[in-house]
Amino acid sequence: MRKHTAGLRLVDVAEHAGVSIATASRALSGAAGVSEELAERVRAVATELGYVANVHARSLASGASPSVGLVVHEIGDPYFAEIASGVLEVAGAHGRMVQICHTGRDPHAEVAQLRALAGAGVGIIVVAGSGHLDRDVQAQMKAQVQAFEASGGRVAVIGRHPQLGVDAVVPANVAGGRAIAEHLLSLGHRHIAVAAGSRRLATMADRLAGVEQALGAHGLRLADLPVVEAAFTLDGGKDAARQILDAHPDVTAILALNDDMAVGVLSVLGERGVSVPGEVSVTGFDDVTVAGHLSPALTTVRLPMKDMGRQALELALLPRAARARRRTAEQKLMVRASTAPVRD
Repeated sequence: MRKHTAGLRLVDVAEHAGVSIATASRALSGAAGVSEELAERVRAVATELGYVANVHARSLASGASPSVGLVVHEIGDPYFAEIASGVLEVAGAHGRMVQICHTGRDPHAEVAQLRALAGAGVGIIVVAGSGHLDRDVQAQMKAQVQAFEASGGRVAVIGRHPQLGVDAVVPANVAGGRAIAEHLLSLGHRHIAVAAGSRRLATMADRLAGVEQALGAHGLRLADLPVVEAAFTLDGGKDAARQILDAHPDVTAILALNDDMAVGVLSVLGERGVSVPGEVSVTGFDDVTVAGHLSPALTTVRLPMKDMGRQALELALLPRAARARRRTAEQKLMVRASTAPVRD
């Protein structure tokens, strides 16, 4: 079968699937009147051909503004909830609806969600969350994005997404990692453990790079520290904390690379009767709303998450530029009660 070209039409999909144009249209839009088996066959043909509906032509025909698709890793994570609130605010001001897709942090689900949103007729897609460093995933993402933009759609991302070449709002993750690690080192901590998400995430790679820079300035190496990879969630933070405490009982600080994990770390320390920060200091990253209201309040790195959501959609509402636009979301160290100087 032919691969995607700018001139590929719905009629081509219908011909290859052996159905009428009306049936092909209903199958791809999810409208009633088409069996799921037939709809799946039409969608499979469209995918193989590389067909993406021209969302702008569809919106002009209907007289409605195309909606916005927002792809997040984990809708229950406060980080993504705050980003979503920024996207919703701007979308509401422009009279646009927002469809939110949850990938469960599965990169292949993320690719599938992009494909589904394009087929559903959205005019803009905002991808929130880290890019993946796996080259195969990057290639699949790039193919979906290019096909969608070739059809007239617009894409913006939050975070570092290698190879996509679209407008982006990029958090200062390297600077934030350096700042939070430098804070612990300035308090005299040297037995530091890191609770991290998957290193296949660009966000994780950047935050760890910042930590390594701070360590290097003190003659230390990241390789000398226990770095425990776990799910980038509260439960992942619990798992990481248990592993750290069991294998490295001498740690005086645990640096969690997002606030959700930090909450999990605090929970396990509480269960085991370890005082914070008396015995072990704990830090997070992101500064979600609850971080300052924990007991003890969490030392963390603040990112302007709601503003990141606003900026990403504002970029996507602009006409596509010859060169992708890039905005940096600055970080700020928030020192609170969960950290203290190391005991003698």
